[in-house]
Amino acid sequence: MMAMFRKFAFAIAASAAVAAFAQTQTQAPGVSALKGHNTNAPVDVSADRIEVQDRADRAIFTGNVHATQTDMTLDTPRLTVAYSNAAGGKTQIQRLDAAGGVTVKSPTETAKGDFGIYDLDRKLITLIGNVQLNQEQNQVNGSRLVIDLDSGRAVVDGGPPGVNSSGGRVTGHFTVPQRQQQQQQKQ
Repeated sequence: MMAMFRKFAFAIAASAAVAAFAQTQTQAPGVSALKGHNTNAPVDVSADRIEVQDRADRAIFTGNVHATQTDMTLDTPRLTVAYSNAAGGKTQIQRLDAAGGVTVKSPTETAKGDFGIYDLDRKLITLIGNVQLNQEQNQVNGSRLVIDLDSGRAVVDGGPPGVNSSGGRVTGHFTVPQRQQQQQQKQ
């Protein structure tokens, strides 16, 4: 009888975890706040120093770098901006590479990693190394996060063992909404 109860309790706990994960997945970065993010909006960057390497079509920002595009921000110690010169002499940013630790924030989510790549042409944000994705009290950890700004799909990979604090696996902590009926029974 006890073994059957444990199986039943495990099934309920697993169902609750899957439901919480599914709810968090629909609210992960790229889905709620970043889906449809305007990648054509201007990118504003401030830093302690800038080095322009015009022949290489890049600019390197260092020291307390803060980049903003609409309501999304990126903070890092070093940011390399790759650009191209389009027709009419207009400069167009193609890619942002962040190193030394990076934090990307939207109004409802925060993602952190060791390195970050924002490919404006493909509309992808990739964070690599000790990735941590937070939304309210929900958290997912892994070694790589890829956010597709068009579809809103966010994928976290665990990576090989020993490359991140989660031992090469994706880990998560999800809050489960408390039901009104359970609270009334406790009273």
